Amino acid sequence: MLTAILLGVALGIRHAADPDHVAAIAALVARHRRVGVAAGIGAAWGLGHSLTILLVGGALVALRIAVEPRWTFAAEALAAGILVALGVANLRSSARAHAAVARDAHHPSLGSSALRGFAIGLAHGLGGSAAVALLALAAMPTTAAGIVYLAVFGLGTVGGMVGLSLGLGFPLVRASRTPSLSRWVLGGSGAVSVGVGLYLAYNVGSAALL
Repeated sequence: MLTAILLGVALGIRHAADPDHVAAIAALVARHRRVGVAAGIGAAWGLGHSLTILLVGGALVALRIAVEPRWTFAAEALAAGILVALGVANLRSSARAHAAVARDAHHPSLGSSALRGFAIGLAHGLGGSAAVALLALAAMPTTAAGIVYLAVFGLGTVGGMVGLSLGLGFPLVRASRTPSLSRWVLGGSGAVSVGVGLYLAYNVGSAALL
């Protein structure tokens, strides 16, 4: 059981590095100029994601039920839509020519950014909760052990997201402090977020048609 729990932590850390998660965090972090704020956003995102995994995945484990594929497709489509919306917001901010407007775009309040990260984490957790619940059922012998597995998976995800936010935040924050680069940081993160969101939406649509 200890091995399975350690595996849950490791998989949670790995899960944080999924492309859609990286794109979402990059788009959020690019709007700030402090690394500490970036870490806070990552922690909020991880907490929201882990809460959904624990609640939804825990219910699936406790009831030992399978999720309809349509529900998973809808959750993944929601995550794709959020990525596109985040990317478009950053691209619009990048396109603003006035320096004062650009500075305002980089400095939303920490509270609002953390709340946004938490909400996005909740939405992303919906898409992965069914798969993680299946892992818990396969790895753990009892329902209680499965819930513990989900909890440690969530802790691993939070830690992974904080590390990812710091890793992305340091170079992005440093670059955004240079006026000539700040618009490129916003625009680049926005383009990546839109691209990943569209790619995810394409994959979801393709899978739904099979």
